Amino acid sequence: MNKPHLNLMQFFEGFVKNYRKLNLTTLHNRSMFTQKEINYFADLGEMLGFESFIADSKFDKSKNRLRPMDLAWWKWDKRVDPENYAYMALHLERESLSRKDEETVEKLFSETEENFIPNDVVGILYVDSEERISYLNNLVLHKNKQQQSNALMVYRYFDECLQAQRVWAYHFSADGMVEERKAICREDEFGYFSMVFEEEFTERGVEISYIK
Repeated sequence: MNKPHLNLMQFFEGFVKNYRKLNLTTLHNRSMFTQKEINYFADLGEMLGFESFIADSKFDKSKNRLRPMDLAWWKWDKRVDPENYAYMALHLERESLSRKDEETVEKLFSETEENFIPNDVVGILYVDSEERISYLNNLVLHKNKQQQSNALMVYRYFDECLQAQRVWAYHFSADGMVEERKAICREDEFGYFSMVFEEEFTERGVEISYIK
């Protein structure tokens, strides 16, 4: 069966524009942020015609055991196979703890059974700093040489000078990095978190690109 890749950067753009609809505030704990964001992508998968499974699992050959996945999309088409899924369309991991950023990349690109190799992967990770992103992107490039997935990596870290969260997204093909996009996440005037693209964000009349 033909396995077309998804437009993952468009997924990120939709995530940014719809983040306010998640109704997240500082009253929500870390687990609630994780749950709402995973549910957002689970619902998106269903709307696109995939089967969405939260807390699915796949076999990790390096650890010789099953490992959980935060979210998996599976493609099913009775015309192709009346009993089995055609392929895993997407594997998503969302991690709030920066100390687990490398482990999360490893999970997304782990060596597994052929039927469990995801066509597309999405990672949403909190990191300690901008400098950490380069290291993780190099790890993604290395791991994806073997897996050959279409990948979206979203990194989030708090900028003390800006007093807001920077959200940087990178799209990778099997051949390397394709595109990047940057956004800002912060509380709005009503206390809800929302996102906006960097080029649309201003702070005291100064464009964000000049604030470092």
